[in-house]
Amino acid sequence: MSTVTSPVKNAPVNGTATTGHNGTENLKTAAKHHEEAAKHLHEAAKHHEAGAVEKAAASTLKANGHLCIASDHHDEVAKNHAIASK
Repeated sequence: MSTVTSPVKNAPVNGTATTGHNGTENLKTAAKHHEEAAKHLHEAAKHHEAGAVEKAAASTLKANGHLCIASDHHDEVAKNHAIASK
């Protein structure tokens, strides 16, 4: 079972992140989590085809976790863009 960690939240100042991930890193991290989500969804489909519904459900939950984390990173990028455009 893979471990899903929460994303680092940035405190934007004058359109830039002060610590942690900058915009590029947030985008790269989001992409990695989307890739992990896709991997788990493919896994879930294989389990479902094999009739292993419980395994399919577990893989789907892992995918959803990765999608939530990716979404958080997208939100950080959007906030930084909104602040920078002011």
